[in-house]
Amino acid sequence: MLFGPDAEIHSREQLVVFLQDLHQEFHAGGHEWENNTLEAFLEALAAWVDDSPGAYRNAAETVPSGGDWTFLARALRAATNYE
Repeated sequence: MLFGPDAEIHSREQLVVFLQDLHQEFHAGGHEWENNTLEAFLEALAAWVDDSPGAYRNAAETVPSGGDWTFLARALRAATNYE
């Protein structure tokens, strides 16, 4: 695993590597993930994004103001039918 749970991603290329790493992690032991189905994963993703201000506050950090939420939403939508 190249990126740990607190990884900071600074470029599109790093995001690609992070996602590939997460995919490999799922193949190696995804059955052990609490949210190991698409339904559970998407539900947890929505819940975490909703709760993220609190998660950042608990870590004594602030939610990044410069995040590109549209890019992330487009990427997630595109993954539903991209080949």
